[in-house]
Amino acid sequence: MTQTMMNVLMAATIALGGQGAGVGPDLDKIVATKGATAAVARVTDGGRTWTGSAGVRDIERGGRPSPNGYFRIGSVTKTFVATVVLQLVDEGKLKLDDPIDRHLPGLVPDGGQVTVRRLLNHTSHLYDYMSEPGYSTNRWRGEARFRSYQPRELLKVAFAKKLPDDGAWHYSNTNYVVLGLLVEKLTGHTYGAEVMSRILRPLGLRHTVVPGDRAGLPSPHAKGYEAMPELVDATRMNPSLDWAAGEMISTAGDLERFMSALFGGRLTSAESLKAMRTTVETGAGFGYGLGLQAYALPCGTVWGHSGELIGYLTFAFRSDSGKSLTLSLNPSTRNPSTQEIMGIAVKVFCGTGS
Repeated sequence: MTQTMMNVLMAATIALGGQGAGVGPDLDKIVATKGATAAVARVTDGGRTWTGSAGVRDIERGGRPSPNGYFRIGSVTKTFVATVVLQLVDEGKLKLDDPIDRHLPGLVPDGGQVTVRRLLNHTSHLYDYMSEPGYSTNRWRGEARFRSYQPRELLKVAFAKKLPDDGAWHYSNTNYVVLGLLVEKLTGHTYGAEVMSRILRPLGLRHTVVPGDRAGLPSPHAKGYEAMPELVDATRMNPSLDWAAGEMISTAGDLERFMSALFGGRLTSAESLKAMRTTVETGAGFGYGLGLQAYALPCGTVWGHSGELIGYLTFAFRSDSGKSLTLSLNPSTRNPSTQEIMGIAVKVFCGTGS
């Protein structure tokens, strides 16, 4: 690293009052205690940014992870899809309280009772196909991880079962597979093409990818692993099993820019953004809006989404003050704990330790 670059990084750290740099030791500790093989963080407050990394990008060959590297964002994909759906609402192509049968007749069981809003906030009570053995990309699937899936194939698995009538909130990837098909029905294009034309190109997110059947990640990237119990390389996989519920790839910089544009009102109308930020109680430690999670910290609420796909954990948070935190972690023999992640969030957003 050149001295000029060192000076730039030190200036950014000082400008952030040490809060960004304070994340570095937390990343090092997570890596040292086998919570991650690699970790990347990006903290921004206004025009001031700190980036850092810890661990190795390859446990056999080493190498420091690039703070600008690519990673699988898992369910943060849902925020992109929800944004496209709300844009279609703004264009008058549908309403949030439309039953899904109005647009995709016969696709969803009891589709006359399941509204677009209920799909977006996971109150549809549709069974999650990823609960079935062999259908979760959060678990090792051997050679099956290279298999290609079609969206309606996933729905067939989901609709073969029903959730218990318990009235509880149930997170279900099935909802966003249905929403992906809804986007395609209303636009005549793939959901990925709509994400590209409506979000990625206008915002200049050149490092965000809808991979489809492609098994690899662009370079640079840190490898993802799964404990079996020894670590096995899980980097390459066909993410079509996640499709619109979680297949996308991005970088910390691109996710920060996306969240900034979304909460800055550049992607939807004010009314639609308000709807996205209207949450339901989940009992899971966060409120859930329309493709958004809301986390209550001691100093206020932060918004965004988390994502998990084997080998990769993502957290993209933003406060209404404009401060943001983006984390990418590659789990090692254990997953980082909620306490570790939220401790970092409290340090960044509240300016205190966990």
